[in-house]
Amino acid sequence: MKAFLILIDSLNRHFLPCYNPDSRVAAEHLTRFSEENITFDSHYVASAPCMPARRDIFTGRINFLERNWGGMEPFDVTLINTLREHGIFTHITTDHPHYFEIGGENYCQMFHTWNFERGQEGDVWVSRVKGSDIPEPHYGKVNNQNQLNRLAYTKEEEYPTPRTFRSACDWIDSNRGADDYFMMVEAFDPHEPFDCTENYKELYPDTYDGPYFDWPSYRALDEETPEAMEHLRNEYSATLTMMDHWFGRFIQKLKDTGIYEESLIIVTSDHGHMLGEHGFAAKNFMPAYQELVHIPLLVHLPGSAYGGKRIGSLTQNIDLMPTFLEYFKIETPKTVLGKSLLPVIPHDTPFRDQAIYGWFGKAVNVTDGTHTYFRAPVSEDNQPCFTYGAMPTTFLQYWDVKPGDYEAGAFLPYTDYPVFKVRFRVEGHYPECPDGLDYVRENLLFDIRSDPHQNRPLKDEALEAEMIEKLCAALREYQAPPEQWERLGIESCSGRK
Repeated sequence: MKAFLILIDSLNRHFLPCYNPDSRVAAEHLTRFSEENITFDSHYVASAPCMPARRDIFTGRINFLERNWGGMEPFDVTLINTLREHGIFTHITTDHPHYFEIGGENYCQMFHTWNFERGQEGDVWVSRVKGSDIPEPHYGKVNNQNQLNRLAYTKEEEYPTPRTFRSACDWIDSNRGADDYFMMVEAFDPHEPFDCTENYKELYPDTYDGPYFDWPSYRALDEETPEAMEHLRNEYSATLTMMDHWFGRFIQKLKDTGIYEESLIIVTSDHGHMLGEHGFAAKNFMPAYQELVHIPLLVHLPGSAYGGKRIGSLTQNIDLMPTFLEYFKIETPKTVLGKSLLPVIPHDTPFRDQAIYGWFGKAVNVTDGTHTYFRAPVSEDNQPCFTYGAMPTTFLQYWDVKPGDYEAGAFLPYTDYPVFKVRFRVEGHYPECPDGLDYVRENLLFDIRSDPHQNRPLKDEALEAEMIEKLCAALREYQAPPEQWERLGIESCSGRK
């Protein structure tokens, strides 16, 4: 048996023709994959951004309720280790640099073998003492290391994401005749900075002649003109199209070798990306709008069963681990709280009543597929709020632990492994967005059927009460730390245990 997880970073579903027929983006290979296979229409993240999302995928649990960005924990029961215990060979090829920075520990190292294609974002790859020239003037971010890295790839096939898909094709060729394996192919593109060869940019011409701009800052839009934002969307679209081309090359390799028809193949993303919607760019600091959390999910079953089918049931990325395990006929560990997607496919049977999602220490958000509700912290200092973990790292740094801020003990309900319980501080935690929690101080309620772009917040106390009950039900189901109810001001939520 063979299975593949193709994870594409920062994939905004509104840019994909298979989800938005009005999209002008060329993504023919993802479109064809959708037409030939199963498309899930109501699929959501649980935790965001990058590493929290991956911990969700690998553990079948929701990360953001108990900790921020960080490595795999030593007590985590993971998809990869479970597969290995049952004789399934595992391999990952990726150009995602955060795996190899502080805060990305223990992810790739779980696999039997792994391959890292260098050069994305700030990957410390090309080494120059002097540094690089920074384009001036510019909007958003420009990173010296990234400018150096770009010197190393001048042809399309030399770019990191094309190299990632090429390495995946090479792995298939090197393992002809092999069986019982799981392969993860992970493309960093179209994650920012949006960088690709000119032939793809020519597909999205514009007349923009302003400051250099292919990497938005993590803040509300300010100086960027409408023309600049249209240019940024074109840069994103071009990078997406380049990724799609090489995705298609890999899928064709699977077809040419006969592997496609006999494999489970799941294609999804970790989260979306804002490109001017609601006056924002990037991610992480704004409300959890659909552009960020409502993500693509495409599934190929062996023999192309149910080709062209669309699934409306509400699903999340925590459901991927039990899906792969059921496919390999492996019992799902008790720690896993996601559910296999395989039983829902034949008849699109109801799957879950609600899904919660968000960023650690910010609003906790819930959807039932018809409405979304963003529940904000009630106190100015966002307390009580604690980070739990044995890996004291977060994005590019170690935890900033002050005296009196921490305890150690067996605080998590699903493991006896001792962890730190550390008071979470807003100040200094969001270096890219000094506004911290400023944009998530308000509870927001939307009807996403009549208002899919979430432009018209509702004021409906009865409906809000219903969504609070669903939020509380999900918090109980996913074993949220007890202080979450107090932090969100819902201590009186009925049925709390």
